[in-house]
Amino acid sequence: MSNGKKPGFHYAYAIVASCIAITCLPCALALSCAGIFFTPVSEYFGVPRASFTLYFSILNIMMMLTLPMAGRHLSKLDARKVLSGATCLVALGLIGMSRGTSMPWFYVCGAIIGVGIAPLVYLAVPSLINAWCVKSVGFFVGLCMAFTGIGGVIFNPIGTAMIQSGPEGWRTAYLVFGIIVLVGTLPFTLFVVRSKPADKGLLPYGAEDVATDDAAAANPVEGVPASVAMKTAAFFALAAFCGVITLNQTIYQFLASYATSFGESLPQIAAASGVVASAAMAGQAIGKIILGIINDKSVRMGIFFGIGCGVAGVLLMWFLPSALPVLLVGAFLFGIVYAMTTVQTPLLVRSVFGSADYTNIYSRISMVGSLMSAFAAVFWSFVIDSPLGFPGMFVGGLVCMAVCCATSLFALGQTDKVRAQA
Repeated sequence: MSNGKKPGFHYAYAIVASCIAITCLPCALALSCAGIFFTPVSEYFGVPRASFTLYFSILNIMMMLTLPMAGRHLSKLDARKVLSGATCLVALGLIGMSRGTSMPWFYVCGAIIGVGIAPLVYLAVPSLINAWCVKSVGFFVGLCMAFTGIGGVIFNPIGTAMIQSGPEGWRTAYLVFGIIVLVGTLPFTLFVVRSKPADKGLLPYGAEDVATDDAAAANPVEGVPASVAMKTAAFFALAAFCGVITLNQTIYQFLASYATSFGESLPQIAAASGVVASAAMAGQAIGKIILGIINDKSVRMGIFFGIGCGVAGVLLMWFLPSALPVLLVGAFLFGIVYAMTTVQTPLLVRSVFGSADYTNIYSRISMVGSLMSAFAAVFWSFVIDSPLGFPGMFVGGLVCMAVCCATSLFALGQTDKVRAQA
């Protein structure tokens, strides 16, 4: 077997490029860019915004329902078939949205997108990077996941320009987005992706640095079967972590509204509401890469860094909102804890349960986060509209982060006990 290395190049880099295409195109276009359509489409059909955005809740529920099946398929079948099929479903849903004539039509399209996006946003990156790399796993996961935010930065202005081009510009935007998903992603999922290094007769990235004569040791597949993992306390702790960190991340959607709430007392803050949201998005993108690097050194350190940044960010935004630079720093720091949702969660699962049945275990834990996504915005809306207001939201965020810190550290503390059951 080859050592899997050409001068200056390892095929794992091509896998990373494929993962970036997946996160930057179908994931960003279907998820990170969804918000630009909410107002124009609902106004076009003359319905309340909630009537149209219900499709997004359906999308998240379908993700939750199909994640276990997607995990099984991705662990047993050729990744090219699974990811290419998923890409086609997302494109079909987006193109279908461009032909929408009624709200039920959009709900069906949302369901189709939900089925397709589930393996792309939750499973593709951690599963492929975990299979193809034995070093720098955290960095590569963080780098690839950062492109869900970077894709939003790139395509939100493009989509907005198309939407504003005419009364039905939103149809053009959906159609173009669907075509971009197909043309930009399928070449990678069909021709570049491979499920594991052995499919190319290679060893994983970093295997050449393992000081052993045993090639198998360079590609460890030890770990706990899903059937065993799901009976452990660590599994339920990580499921709770995934759900609560998702609930916490959703606070991001209300940061612009928080800034706007100062319209009478601090008009300069209200005018910068879009910049506040952008600062959090920048923190999310950069935070994913930083978290990945830190997790390669220590998963515990990654937990403390992410949660610490989030707590600091909430306190700055809550108690010092009158100074715009401080508010922006707070939003940026909160973006880092936001990044934990898609970086810390898969790395925790890998650290605790190993690689042997990783995809099946992670797909089940991700179900909790996907379910939470469907209802988190409604929960925070209720809190903000109650007498608790935005202070209640910030207190809730601090409680969420405390729970996440406790559950993740508990799960890590169970690692030896869990591995002994393998």
